[in-house]
Amino acid sequence: MSKPLLRAGLVGLGAMGRHHARVLRALDGVEFIGGADPGGDPYGALSGVPLLNDVESLIALEPDYVVVVCPTALHESVALQLAEAGIPALIEKPLAHDTPAAQRVVEAFESRGLVAAVGHIERYNPALQSLRSRLEAGELGEVFQVATRRQGPFPNRIADVGVVKDLATHDLDLTGFVTGAQYTSVAAKTAHRSGRPHEDLVTVLGELDSGVIANHLVNWLSPLKERVSIVTGEKGCFVADTLTADLTFFANGSTRTEWDAISVFRGVSEGDMTRYAIPKREPLVLEHETFRDAVEGKADAGIVTLRQGLRAVMVAEAVLDSARTGETLPLALA
Repeated sequence: MSKPLLRAGLVGLGAMGRHHARVLRALDGVEFIGGADPGGDPYGALSGVPLLNDVESLIALEPDYVVVVCPTALHESVALQLAEAGIPALIEKPLAHDTPAAQRVVEAFESRGLVAAVGHIERYNPALQSLRSRLEAGELGEVFQVATRRQGPFPNRIADVGVVKDLATHDLDLTGFVTGAQYTSVAAKTAHRSGRPHEDLVTVLGELDSGVIANHLVNWLSPLKERVSIVTGEKGCFVADTLTADLTFFANGSTRTEWDAISVFRGVSEGDMTRYAIPKREPLVLEHETFRDAVEGKADAGIVTLRQGLRAVMVAEAVLDSARTGETLPLALA
């Protein structure tokens, strides 16, 4: 006899919500029972699944879990409603609009023993998962630096936060994910170039408790869309392109360069370049499968915990505080 399907609901049917709806409709072991959004279903994402006006109506359907994809400013209120009703939740990143709100969400779910996670989707990108495994296996030796570039045009779906909490939280989280380390300090500069109330450009310099130096360049001002993470260490560097889920390794060379005019410009010599063949599944599907498994009680499911999501919000706020004060700010270890 097959086990009953998990009943899943969705809050938010905007530009991101439509993708979550698509995955939920096709997810094995799950019945998509309804989507709630007072603004309706502008993308036709539900395809016959009931459309509800508010969270209360969704809760009344008694879902086994709910995915929260509403604007960041609403994450706290929606999450607290779900926690009060005893419903597990997968909450899009960032966890909440500020640190106190994120802490309240963490406490609400933890105090009730409820499964909950944050949708830091880059952790499910095949290139970064492979990179993390290779770093853990020591293939790069000692890690020196993590540098990321995340830039592109402004997405019209964003209205309530700036580029730090929307985009840079990806890089702040993935850096800790692939290195297994935490930020101990950050220094940042931001800019407002497009006439919006929130920052649209940030550059961050951070140090991790492992001694690794991190650099992040993030903006909404470039016609070039780029999602690149470069990890440099004693044996060479890995380059992960999360747009294509490609991972490439550039090894330090062991062959001496005899052309003096070239060799003088190099700190290390060029070695072999390897692009790995990685199974490429959609990160959003992997994220949903992982959370479904956690709701079913699989302890090693590998979700991004609420406390990890809280940490990302705390580091993002330190970045904004540094940009405002011009100071390098310390961060206590979690």
